[in-house]
Amino acid sequence: MSSAAAPRTRPTRASWLRRFAFGAVLVLLAVVGGTAFRVWQVARGNDRSQADVIVVLGAAQYNGKPSDIFSARLEKAKQLYDAGVAKTIVTAGGKKAADNYTEAQAGVLWLTKHGVPQSATLAVGEGSDTLRSLRAVSDQVQARGWHTAVLVSDPWHSFRSRTMAEDLGLDAWTAPTHSGPIVQERGTQIRYIFRETGALLFYKLTKSPADELFDTMLG
Repeated sequence: MSSAAAPRTRPTRASWLRRFAFGAVLVLLAVVGGTAFRVWQVARGNDRSQADVIVVLGAAQYNGKPSDIFSARLEKAKQLYDAGVAKTIVTAGGKKAADNYTEAQAGVLWLTKHGVPQSATLAVGEGSDTLRSLRAVSDQVQARGWHTAVLVSDPWHSFRSRTMAEDLGLDAWTAPTHSGPIVQERGTQIRYIFRETGALLFYKLTKSPADELFDTMLG
């Protein structure tokens, strides 16, 4: 004669909490991992489709001389201009209190020195971070009846800047620079991918800039 089956033990509150916490961690890892993959994926792109404008995101400048990071972006923008991608290059970025030049002005100085006509440039010297700079650019670009823009920045910065530009009403795509100090070493690349992942998730949750919070140093 077989013995009666033992009664099932109902899950306790603690076990439910453990399951919930485990599931939440899995979801969080999936979101972070998926976002990091998109940052990496967009970074590898190089869309040279024709646009109304080429927009160069600003970076550090020293009394009118662009940093190596900024110079690499400007060189890529000039290549796109020379290839006929757009007839106008928009340089973006404001300045710190003690600076004599905005990032946008420094960008135009570099471009004209390297053969781009002054008439083919537009300096938008507002904004201390990516979101505020792009907001000013969007206002100036759309006021002139332009709507499409190819964004030039560093690879890891491209997905976040494109997301912001699209939220501001621009039809935007990216052609990042693949030269310069940020893209030289594998360790540097990984570090910036994760910084940009955090900054992008913060932006999506709050619609606020996160450049200083995550110390991206990419603009």
